[in-house]
Amino acid sequence: MRLKAIGLAIAFGLVTVAGSANAETWRFGLEEIEGSVQYQYAKEFKDLIEEKSDGDITVQLLPYGKWGSSYSALYDAVQNGAIQIGFGSGALGGTVPESQLLSLNFVMPSDQWATAQALNSDTFLQSDAWQSSFRNRGLVPLAELTEGYQVWTANKPIKTPADMKNLKIRVMDNSLLRSTYRAYGASPITIAYGELYSALQQGQAEGNIQPVFAHEEMGFYEVQKAMIFAKQSQFVATLMGNLDWYEDLSSEQQKMVKDVTQQLVKTGYDIQTKFNSERLDTIKSKSDIEIIELNDEQRAAFRKMVKPVRETFVNDVGDGAQKSLDALLSAVKQTGSSDDE
Repeated sequence: MRLKAIGLAIAFGLVTVAGSANAETWRFGLEEIEGSVQYQYAKEFKDLIEEKSDGDITVQLLPYGKWGSSYSALYDAVQNGAIQIGFGSGALGGTVPESQLLSLNFVMPSDQWATAQALNSDTFLQSDAWQSSFRNRGLVPLAELTEGYQVWTANKPIKTPADMKNLKIRVMDNSLLRSTYRAYGASPITIAYGELYSALQQGQAEGNIQPVFAHEEMGFYEVQKAMIFAKQSQFVATLMGNLDWYEDLSSEQQKMVKDVTQQLVKTGYDIQTKFNSERLDTIKSKSDIEIIELNDEQRAAFRKMVKPVRETFVNDVGDGAQKSLDALLSAVKQTGSSDDE
């Protein structure tokens, strides 16, 4: 595996020369571009690691495009050690099927800070089920970064499941998300991210699901009539490391990584809160898109329709899926902010 990792590193142009015999370089691959939520979090991680290691470790940030354009290429590079650390989100389900758990609707609290705390608690993050899901694939989960509510947009208002019936809504290439939106009565379709704006503009897609910052960054709001906050899920990226790399770290270095990621739970939450608030203000100032916030009764109608998808997730993925779901539900309960019924 190590020879393959060296070959991948050369292929990605990621080989660096250490400045001293004891210096290390940790390469950190991001799914998002410079200036994004992931980038700001990674910059904080870099600064803290370099400070706490007294310069013995350099963290090299690799935003989207620096390692390729296919998320699977990033995940493969982390699995094989060409990149030591990376983020994985919705598309990670193809590599770690249990990670689709983070795409389930109405599982995490509507309170975003409570969600960040639950996901990064030892009850969930360090659970045998969640750790094993990644470690069995040569990875180790280090932290969970929440990036804000997954917000619906559509070419019409959506306030009830009936409003979503047969809606051609774009979802990531994730079987669980397709099952989720079929449960709502929609007709989910998958379109490449770079082609989504024109698809919405031309009516090939009638709806979309993104965090607020992505709706603004890509201009999707320009070709949609309504933006709907159902608080059904949040966009979550898992910070993961190569397993061999992590196990080769000294106990002091492993503790440093855990201390830094725990310190960054609140920092990550603050970053996404600021990003999404500012981006929503921009959307409001540049368009007349209708902003809809569903009330508790409206949310309950959607929750009831989608709850059976939990069984779909477990049946498709297996025993590890149920144990990971149980760990997450326990962590959520401990926050005292569960919306589950």
